[in-house]
Parts: sequence; structure tokens; C-alpha cells
Amino acid sequence: MPDPDHLDRRGAVGVITLDNPPVNALSLSLRVALQDAFEAGLEDPEIEAFVIHSAGRMFSAGADIREFDSGAAGESPTLGELIAMIEASPKPVVAAVHGAAFGGGFELPLGCHARVSVPGTRVGLPEVTLGIVPGAGGTQRLPRLIGVPAALDAIVSGKPMKAEKGYELGLIDEMASSLDDLVDVAVRLAEKLAAEDGPPPKVRDRDDRLAEARENPGLFDDFRASIARRARGFEAPYACIECIEAAVEKPFDEGLAFERETFTRCRNSLQSKAQRHVFFAEREARRVRGVEKATPKASISQAAVLGCGTMGGGIAMCFANAGIPVRVTETEQGALDRGMDKIRGNYASTVSKGRLSEADAEARLALIEPTLDFDSIADADIVIEAVFEDMALKKEIFTRLDAICRPDAIMATNTSSLDVDEIAAVTSRPEQVVGLHFFSPANVMRLLEIVRGEKTSPEVLASVMAMSGRIGKVGIVVGVCDAFAANRMLYPYAQQAGFLIEEGAFPEQVDRVIYEFGFPMGPFGLGDLAGLDVGWRVRQHREPTRPKDLRYSPIADRLYEMGRYGQKTNRGWFRYEEGSRTPIPDLEVTELIVRTSEELGIERREISDEEILQRCMYPLINMGARVLEEGISERSSDLDLVWLYGYGFPRYRGGPMFYADSVGVDHVYETMKRFHEVHTDWLEPAPLLERLAREGGTFGDWSAS
Repeated sequence: MPDPDHLDRRGAVGVITLDNPPVNALSLSLRVALQDAFEAGLEDPEIEAFVIHSAGRMFSAGADIREFDSGAAGESPTLGELIAMIEASPKPVVAAVHGAAFGGGFELPLGCHARVSVPGTRVGLPEVTLGIVPGAGGTQRLPRLIGVPAALDAIVSGKPMKAEKGYELGLIDEMASSLDDLVDVAVRLAEKLAAEDGPPPKVRDRDDRLAEARENPGLFDDFRASIARRARGFEAPYACIECIEAAVEKPFDEGLAFERETFTRCRNSLQSKAQRHVFFAEREARRVRGVEKATPKASISQAAVLGCGTMGGGIAMCFANAGIPVRVTETEQGALDRGMDKIRGNYASTVSKGRLSEADAEARLALIEPTLDFDSIADADIVIEAVFEDMALKKEIFTRLDAICRPDAIMATNTSSLDVDEIAAVTSRPEQVVGLHFFSPANVMRLLEIVRGEKTSPEVLASVMAMSGRIGKVGIVVGVCDAFAANRMLYPYAQQAGFLIEEGAFPEQVDRVIYEFGFPMGPFGLGDLAGLDVGWRVRQHREPTRPKDLRYSPIADRLYEMGRYGQKTNRGWFRYEEGSRTPIPDLEVTELIVRTSEELGIERREISDEEILQRCMYPLINMGARVLEEGISERSSDLDLVWLYGYGFPRYRGGPMFYADSVGVDHVYETMKRFHEVHTDWLEPAPLLERLAREGGTFGDWSAS
């Protein structure tokens, strides 16, 4: 990169342009160039002020995260050193911000003497999502500009703020009407500041907004209490609060030093390494074998969903939420009416919580067209079948689709376990068939398992990957096998949970251990939420193909036979008060478990929390190793995303495969070997797990190639 930034002149104003495509990351080369340009301007007697702006579509996306591990982030000039130099400048410096300014790319304008922006620009400090705190003064300067409550909300959530809101709060000094006049407005403001007597005003010297916080001594404790639920298990949100607290209680330089020490501690933590792993995993997941940037993508402007049940209705909402018209079909009016009532109820609930306006809800509903006319879907760009998991039924539907859909239409099945190739084979165009496994509730869960059939074309894959982002999903491409990647890894997790209660644990203990590990709920609470009747039907479907040596606990089936279907009946693994989702241990379930153990000839024993965690986590990791070795998934980080977005695996642990690397693959292997010797059932260590353990390898370093 020969010229990552450059210095021009507009009269007496030096205009420094950051130019480090594609996102103006503040890498070492850009920092050196910025320092050189700034120092040249300081030495130029004809330059009285500066404007810093950026070429390209944004001001700056922030630091180059790859430098965290390489050490380049600490090489001089560091971002903190640059900002200190700018803030101490005797010549005023105005930041002209457009597009986006995130992280260090926002801390740089905070260190300037004034800020100008344009409508639609987004600014923010998202470091908390990487398990760190802002490290170049963000926690010290932002509360001085917008006040402590607003700074707490912005920094601890990591959510961006529109420039218009920043202007209202005092963060942005002036708003330009458009990008075309942004630099002109900034130059005029710089000239005005240069004409004023005395040195330019520094953010670090402002105290009035901090004084407001000092008058409310309970502010920080109250805020900690308000985030306790959503920040459970995470370290970085509380570290951010401590840094903002330091801004209020300490002199600026001491607060800055505290922030830097906290940043370094967080950066070196396992949580931050895990969250940075997720950051890169999401980008890596977009790279799919056989799909290139130039691969053509179909334009999806009309969708159709077959089935208006819980899943079909949720899928229809995904398209409507993205502004894509969608037809949803059913075979009889009652089912269609019930499905639409459920959709309306979902939108009404969102409106009641203040997350959506009534007008927006009505606009989205208007995009969903219910119909009993199957043939009306013929003009759809994509058709998603979301009927019951029955192969014969799905084959019948795809035969009909093949007869009426446009030749270029994408035909997708929402199957969670059936053979996509077998479904595609009944059509004359298997290259247009793909699996799109949405997770329930489809309008909420972000994971979309994209199942590549043997003949699925690269164009179809590229199209549905682009579509997944458009409808707010994290699309992960997997291959065809029984249950694909997500549910295939879920089975041993659920199986071992069932065996644990046969051997001596109870549902409340297992769920507590998994909750304390960081999941939103344990396997038994999840079963009650999904419905024990649903699980029963899945087991009945799988029974004919289940390996004879693969046993599962009969307790769930017995609960189903007792009419305990979960939250929908207020009785499942737990008991529920009317209108409440809080699980309550039930003596009837306890007695059933103990009675079943006796019938099976199992002598119950005390089971430790550690064994529960290992028996639930390690088998699913072991199955992940099999999925990788069979080529069902291209990389271990894809499996991490599947579990993060499909099942709520704690983000600060990075996903199951990253977690295995963090505790040691050799440790997981030795534990699995011991489990297999004692329990046998489907616990034999996978060949890949054994090989990595013996070679000292990791899943992160493993490559299918």
C-alpha cells in the first residue's frame, strides 16, 4: 500500500485523507502514514488547522483485529499515541465522519477537537462484542461528550448510534447535508476554531457531564443490575462499566491508564480469544468450496412457503421482515387460518414490547399472502417446503413443484434430517434443489443450515447464501447425512442427558449445570419448550433406521404417554404455573425416573457436576469430529457457529470445537475413551479426535484438504 493516507490543503486547512481499502482499518501502515502527514502539517506554517476524513465508503471500521495476535497493534505509533498527539495539537483538528466509524475508527474522532458528520452515518464502540474494552480512550472521552448514562448504554451494548442521535447528544458538532459537502463543512468549522483565541478545546478537559454522574452514586450499581440477565457469564461488559466508572472517579490520565490495563487484560483472556474466533468464523463461513465471488446469484423478489404451521409461518415472517413478498400455502382453510393467526400474534407481541411499530407490523403482514391455491406459487423465485418430516410426502410435493415451478426457481426443503438427494431425485432438475433447515422459532433463531445436495449447483448455493444474510440469518453450508451437522451433534448431547438421569442425576441438576456453563437453558427445559410430543414423533420416525446398539432413555417416551408434552400442557420434565415459563421440579417426574432406573437394573449414584458437563459436552464434540472427517462440514469453526446460533452455546466459549481446543483435545480424547470403556453407547472416540490428540493438533488448525 504505497499511500495509505495523504495531506492536501484547502487554504489554511490541511486535509488528511485516510485511504486504506476496503474499510480504512487502522493498521500499522495507516498509523505511520497518518503520523507522518500530521507531523508534516504541524511543521507547515501555512497550515492553521486540520480536517481528517476518509476515502471510500466509510471513515474507518477500526483496528485490524489480526494485529492483536501478531503484536503489530502495540508497535509505535499506537492508536493511543496518535490520538494523544492529535488532541495535544495547537492547531485544531476536525474529524469529517461518513459511512461508519467503529472501535478505534471512532476513538480517533473522539480525540479530535470537533466532529462533523452526515445523516445515516453510524458510529460506535463495539469492542465488547470481541470480549475487550475500547483501548484508545473511548471509555474516557465518550462519557465526557454525551454523559455517563448514554455512554454506558453505547459502550456496554456495543450497538452503533446514528450520527443524528449523536448530534442531539452533543457528540457531533455539526451535520453536513450530504457527503458532497461534508469536507467543506468540516473545513469551515476548522477555520472557525483556528480563528478563536487560545488552544483548541480538548474532550479530556470536559467535566460537566461527569459531574452529573457524581450526583447519582447508585448509577453504576443500578446499571450492573439492569444488564445482569443479558450479560450473564460475560466479563467484558462489566470491564467496560469499570472503565467508565474510572472516567468519573479518576483524573483523565489515570482513567486512561486504567482503561489500557483493562484492555490488555481482556485481550489476553480466553473469553476475548473465543469471541474473536467467532468474529473470524462468521467471515470464514462465507467461503464455500465451489462458490466464487463471480458465481451468479439469482434475484429473489418473490418467495413461497408450503405449510403454515409453526415452522412455515416463521419462515414466511423471515421473508416479510426483509421486505420480500411471500405466499404461504396450506391444504385446508382451518390450518391456514390458524397459521395466520399465529403470525399476527407474533407481530402483536413484538409491537407490545416496543420492538416494532404497528405500522411496520401491518406492512410486514401485508407482504404475506395466504392461499389454498398450490399452483399460485408457480412464479416464485424460491419455494420452501415446510411440511411434516415424512419422506413420501416430501417426494410427492417436490414432484408437483417440478411440474409447475419456473425452470430457474430454487426449490428448497426445510427437512431437519431427511436425505436431500433422495428428495431432489424425484425432480428433473436436482441442481435447483437445496436444503434450508431453519431452526424454531424460525422468525427468531439466526441459524440457517444450508444443505448442499450432491447435485446442488454453485449458483443455487451462492443465491441462498446471499438470501440468508438478507433475511437476517447466519447461513452455514453442510453436506447430506442423517440429521446433517446440527441435529447430528445434538443427539449424543441429548442421549447422555437422558442416561445421566437414569444413573442418578435429576433434570434440575443437569439443567443447572448446563445453564451455569452458559447455555440459555438445559436439555430438559429445552425439551419442554420444543414440546415432548415433537421429540416423540422424531424418535418414532428414526426408530426404523436407528442402529441396534444405539439406546436412548425411555423416560421421555413415558412422559409423552402420560400427556406431559412440556410448556404447552404446563407439564413435561418440569411443572409450570399458568402463564409462566419458570420450570418447577415435579415429584411425579422424580418418582418416574427412580422407578425407571429400578426397572432397568441401574443402581443410582451421586453424579458430580463435572461429570454432567463432560458427559453432555464431550460426546457432541466427538460427533463434531466425525462430521468434519466425513466432509459434512468444511471447517470446525462452521460447527461452532451452528451451535452458537442454533442452540445458544455460550459465545464467550467460542463454540464446542473451540472449547475442545481450549480445554485440550487430548483431555477430551482421554475422557471420551474412559466414557466408552464404562458406558459404550455411541461414545467411542472419533478417529479424528484420536489423531489430533496423539499429534498434539487442534480442531482450529485442522483442514479437510
